[in-house]
Order: sequence, then structure tokens, then C-alpha cells
Amino acid sequence: MITKTLKLGAVALIAATGAFSAAQAEGFKAENPHCIAPSNPGGGWDFICRTTAKYLFDLGVIEDSMQVTNMSGGGGGVAFAHVTKERNEDNNLIVAASMSTSARIAQGIYEGAVQDDVHFLATFGAEYGAIAVGKDSKYETLNQMMDDIIADPKSVGIAGGSSVGSFDHIKPMLVAQKAGLEDVRQMKYVSFSGGGEAMTGLLSGSVEALSGDFSEMLGFLESGDIRIIAILAPERLKNFPDIPTAKEQGYDVVGANWRGLYMPAGASDEAKEFWKGAIMTMVEDPAFQETLEAAAIAPFNNFGDDMYDFVAGSIADVKKLSKEIGIIE
Repeated sequence: MITKTLKLGAVALIAATGAFSAAQAEGFKAENPHCIAPSNPGGGWDFICRTTAKYLFDLGVIEDSMQVTNMSGGGGGVAFAHVTKERNEDNNLIVAASMSTSARIAQGIYEGAVQDDVHFLATFGAEYGAIAVGKDSKYETLNQMMDDIIADPKSVGIAGGSSVGSFDHIKPMLVAQKAGLEDVRQMKYVSFSGGGEAMTGLLSGSVEALSGDFSEMLGFLESGDIRIIAILAPERLKNFPDIPTAKEQGYDVVGANWRGLYMPAGASDEAKEFWKGAIMTMVEDPAFQETLEAAAIAPFNNFGDDMYDFVAGSIADVKKLSKEIGIIE
């Protein structure tokens, strides 16, 4: 659920309960495995696929290297339609997913889509959102930006690597709502096809700010190209204590984005069990966990029935929230 995700720091994480073994997926062996990232390179979905491909191969869970394809468009809708209409029975396909995936289903952005159109496989992490500006921006604090947005909602262009109504869009809307903006739909949100393109928009000066996930911004923060004026976490991050939270600046908003995978609903039960076991093995690997930690992604593991219930709750909560802030009726 979104409430479970937004309160990530307060929930007990569901741990993987067993290592992968051939017995878990008897009769199935992955051949020419493929991961689709529903965005251009450089964003969170791309990170999911490339990291998963690397560790499953390095750990020997798959014998063939995994092909990664970037398939942007429609906030992930192009990839979703491709899977459901053209590859519904593909046993060797997995697809990067996140909070934005469940949000688009909830809001009807994937036209006619429901949760059971695909098989949600697992979550393996979650990370907090952040709001960034260019290194030479006039905005030193989130308060300064919100003051301008309240005065003129169209005066501040905020980029995101997802479509209108996505979690990248919802996060600054929630902050503006807390700041007192009566109609948050008036805000100027600029949609890009992935976090990498959204960052380019910020660095080029075509927008004033960027809403995204912390891991997407980390390299540019460390290089000095951007400044992060707010992290949407309950408290400052342990490894980045100089970044203020939105909460401490007067906006009680916490937003975390889960990271995970889905696969075709029509795949065989053996294939679904194989990929569940494969991801469980991956999340138990210390090197994989170190990669997540370096990207400021916290462990957040759901598999099987837990994953189904989690996504169902997330969709329900996004519907409720989207109605409250006027994204859907």
C-alpha cells in the first residue's frame, strides 16, 4: 500500500525466507532471459533491470546473460501493453516496476488495465523521493520555491521522469498541498521519458526543479551539478546528513518509491516460481545489498501472496489519494 510505503521507516520489512533452488521451479530453466525497462536509460526502471541482470548472472542463477531493453512511452504504458498483448506467455521476460506502475493502473493511465493483467513478482527495495535544483539556482530552500509556487503556480517548472499523475508528479503536489496551494493541478509539471532525460532538462535550464528518487540524483549531487533542497524522508539520511527533509521545513510529506518487477500473467507456474526464487536469491546476496545501500535504497522485500496484497493495497491507496488531490474524479 502507499501508506505502507510512505511510512517505510516504521514498518517491519518482510524478509526473504529461502534461497533459490532448482526444486522450487522443477522443469523450468531460463533461456535468453530478457528485462524490459519501461523508460529511457538513466532512471529508476533502468537501474532495476541492469542491476538485476548483473546479479542474476554473477550469482549463476541464470546461465545466459540477460538482455536489457529500454521501452519508453506512456509512462510505462507502451511496455505494459507490449507485455500483455504480445508476450503474455513469455516465460523468460521480466519487467521493471515501481510505485509509478501501480499508480498508473490506479489512475487508469494504462487504459483498461487491472492488477491481474500481469504477474507482480517482487519488490526488493524502496527509496525516498527528493526535490533538486541546479547548482546555480536562486532557490536555497524548499520554502523559497513553495513561496513562488503559491504566488504563481506556473512560475516554477518541475521536471519528472514519468507521466502526468505519476509518483514523480504526486510528490511535489503533496508538498504544495501542505504549503497551502488550493488547486495543486495548477502546478507546472514537465514530463520526461525517464529520470535521465528529466535530469538533462534540469541541467539545461529548461525547468527550475526536479522531482525524482534520490538514487537518480546521487551522482549529480556528488559531482556538484545539482543541490537537493528536500528529501521526502521522516528524518535526514544517515549518509547524507546535510540534506534537509521537507518535514523539517514545514511540509509533513514522506514519499518512498518501491522497486520491483513483474512478468507476463500467462507465463507458466514453473516460470513464475523460478523468477520468484531467483529474485529471493539476489536479495540475499551481500554484494547486491551493498549496491542498494550505495544508491540509498532500503531493503523492502515482498514475494508471492505478500506481493499481491501489497500491490492491491498500493493501487487502492493511490486511487484514494489521487481523488483527494484532484488527479482523477
